[in-house]
Amino acid sequence: MVPRVLVVGSINMDLIVQCPRAPRAGQTLHGTAFTTAGGGKGANQAIACARLGARTRMVGRVGNDAFGAELRENLAAAGVDTTAISADPEAATGVALIVVEETGENRIVVVSGANGRVDEQEVARAEALLGEADVVVMALEVPLSVVKAVAMLARERGVRCLLDAGAATTEVVDLGLPALVSILSPNESEAEALTGIRVDDLEGARRAARRLREMGAKEVVLKLGAQGSYWLGDEGEAHVPAFPITPVDTTAAGDAFTGCLAVELARGRPLPEAMERANAAGALACLRLGAQPSLPGGAEVEAFLAEAEKG
Repeated sequence: MVPRVLVVGSINMDLIVQCPRAPRAGQTLHGTAFTTAGGGKGANQAIACARLGARTRMVGRVGNDAFGAELRENLAAAGVDTTAISADPEAATGVALIVVEETGENRIVVVSGANGRVDEQEVARAEALLGEADVVVMALEVPLSVVKAVAMLARERGVRCLLDAGAATTEVVDLGLPALVSILSPNESEAEALTGIRVDDLEGARRAARRLREMGAKEVVLKLGAQGSYWLGDEGEAHVPAFPITPVDTTAAGDAFTGCLAVELARGRPLPEAMERANAAGALACLRLGAQPSLPGGAEVEAFLAEAEKG
């Protein structure tokens, strides 16, 4: 059976500058390259899911401008159903300004634009599509009121809800979101923002996950970068190590992980197995520049895992 994923989230145009290192305050540096690419956590995750073989639908909003038209075309070309994405006549398409250092590390500034105007219209569109989804995926780059409303609808209908905690703030906890979703998945800095616990090693990850469980989270999947990923839930815990790579650009590695995790869960894989495949997708995304251009397909993930098993 083909896995079915519904993504409710952000759609951005990424403006990417490559440079030896990020400038300090007041400093001007010469970059080495400039490119544009489709981005936004929601759109990245939707394309990741589609490339991995899921029937993927997306709910979101762009501006009625050239960036918006291009981004919808990009999504459709990747196999994402875009019929629930609207063009807002009163707001520009969201953008992300990304500085990528030679090490592959990045610094990102997001201007939400139309993403910040996602409202009850998108909630209604999501509600109409939930019956045809195995998993719904969301992040925090659209208004939290929308995230909460869709999470509640998913719970009522028995649809598994995966919340990527990108752009996490304490408001996430204040609204009770950890208790509303099936799986809460922050990275190290997001886990610290939610819990106040520094996550720089496996023990820190374990303590942060326990704290998130105390906040009501049923299952916690922490994205730990070069340390892999960590799961804590009712049935136990697991640390899944990362695959050794030399990163080119870490942009969208977390989105590749989230998309792959959603698809594998929709296929019925247990969490630790799904996480191993998600680690592979995240690693592959680090080997190419940009967000959506870096997201791997299913055959790439299979080949990467086969090569890792031989090595």
